[in-house]
Amino acid sequence: MDPSNQKHFEVVDYVIFAVLLAASVGIGLYYALSGGRQRTTQEFLMADRNMGCIPVSLSLIASFQSAVAIIGVPAEIYTYGTQYWFIGCAYILGLLIPAHVFIPVFYRLRLSSAYQYLELRFSKAVRICGTLTFICQMVIYMGVCVYTPAFALNAVTGFELWGAVLATGLVCTLYTTMGGLKAVIWTDVFQTVVMFAGQLAVIVVGVQKTGGVSEVWRKIWEGDRISGLDLNPDPTERHTFWTLGVGGIFLMLSLYGVNQAQVQRYLSSRTEKEAVRSCYLVFPSLQLALALSCVMGLVMFARYSVVVRFIFMVIYFVMDMLQGLPGLPGLFVACLFSAALSTISSAFNSLATVTMEDLIKPHFPAMTEARATLLSKALAMSYGLLCLAMAYVTHLMGDSVLQMALKIFGILGGPILGLFSLGIFFPWANSTGAVAGLGSGLAVAFWVAVGSILSHTSARSPTPECRVLLGPDNTTTTIHATLSNVTLSRPSGLKRFYSLSYMWYSAFNCFTVILIGLIISFLTGGRGLVCADFMTSLSSEQWQPSQQKESNGSVLQQEERQSQAETESFFPAVEYETAV
Repeated sequence: MDPSNQKHFEVVDYVIFAVLLAASVGIGLYYALSGGRQRTTQEFLMADRNMGCIPVSLSLIASFQSAVAIIGVPAEIYTYGTQYWFIGCAYILGLLIPAHVFIPVFYRLRLSSAYQYLELRFSKAVRICGTLTFICQMVIYMGVCVYTPAFALNAVTGFELWGAVLATGLVCTLYTTMGGLKAVIWTDVFQTVVMFAGQLAVIVVGVQKTGGVSEVWRKIWEGDRISGLDLNPDPTERHTFWTLGVGGIFLMLSLYGVNQAQVQRYLSSRTEKEAVRSCYLVFPSLQLALALSCVMGLVMFARYSVVVRFIFMVIYFVMDMLQGLPGLPGLFVACLFSAALSTISSAFNSLATVTMEDLIKPHFPAMTEARATLLSKALAMSYGLLCLAMAYVTHLMGDSVLQMALKIFGILGGPILGLFSLGIFFPWANSTGAVAGLGSGLAVAFWVAVGSILSHTSARSPTPECRVLLGPDNTTTTIHATLSNVTLSRPSGLKRFYSLSYMWYSAFNCFTVILIGLIISFLTGGRGLVCADFMTSLSSEQWQPSQQKESNGSVLQQEERQSQAETESFFPAVEYETAV
């Protein structure tokens, strides 16, 4: 095995990759020319609030099953063992809580942007702060998502780097701008199927070439890749049951509870029940995606039986397994870029939505529907071009920026989760406390992250370093770096604080926002202007939009009345601060 030896694509592999891109553009073109032809912001940004639970659920998976995850999870299992698989336990509460807490709030308010809730609950200043934090989060992440698969493919196969970046970015921008949220959701469905097919093909061929299921199991067992239940309560341990199973819940809530890309899909559902069902259906699909990635990492270890420090070992493994099988390397590349396309298209659409609804419409309330729709499409296109610029910045900063950007993505999600939790669960919190809490949460989050990077105290691999050299007779020689004479001292004081596992970042930052927000709210007198009940202060138009009733008939009217009755029982008659 020689990771420096580049593999090459055949013509059929390029054809399959091109078919993926063409199919994605075709779906966008179809929705641009059918239905209402994306002439209203309701259709372009919210898919006319008429989507079923199955396409919405598959889109929810695709939105954050990025190329970074498809490359990163198998590499994690290959290097450290199956401990990471316990994050599947976090999926239970990480999806039940959004289904029964966040979806009812957002859906019954008939919002387009999740951050509209922050103005209704607190003030316009809180809404803008939340929106800007989300924009920063997604802009950083989408650059990483489009660059990572292209760079990985280039490193292993010599595939043109910027050709792949431009193709991914421009195709995604094109179908998102033409077809709106409907195109994004249905391309997500198509791309999810491609993702699963690509991973399954690699696993089947890898098991066959390694000697069968029994041989794979023997090698991973002898190689100590099967991890037991680690109940170590130390929060500085990189991965334990507590960091993954408990810390992972808050990470899931920041993604599936309050992230605009996911909230927008809930709100595009026909009814609230459809939105809740879509959240339920995400659970088995996410478990399947996790299982495929973990099994792929185990097969990779069984194939080579050593841990090789190569940043894109997954791509090398795929090309090594599928070389000589025309079309299959192209299928996995299609799988990889499907993950990238689904993530960045979700980012484009959600960014266009929050920019339009939170930053532009409040200042131009008299804007015509035609002009608002045109501007929304221009925003989606602009964010597409910004994505390409961020990919170039990622390229300039080098490989280490990938891990840094993923940390920042998690760091920004925690404070946003804390801000929404402060509003929903603590009726006495006011807008001053919310702004102070969000600011404090972001400051502490970046302090811990930068401190972790500068102090170099992040957890290291429990496996010995080793590298593989290709001998003249095509045999491999494994050179192990012994750790027997090295004593790793545990960090203390502030350095130990900086060593906090990244899986706790979302929870720590969420609680920081809530704690500071409550303290400042108490010091500033708690509630300001109040009304008898936050939910009943909303106008009847927000509860029962006429367009929705006309398009879906009496059945939907009945469900709307039922939702309103459920809301009055779901939310206690507490006094909330009136939005300014």
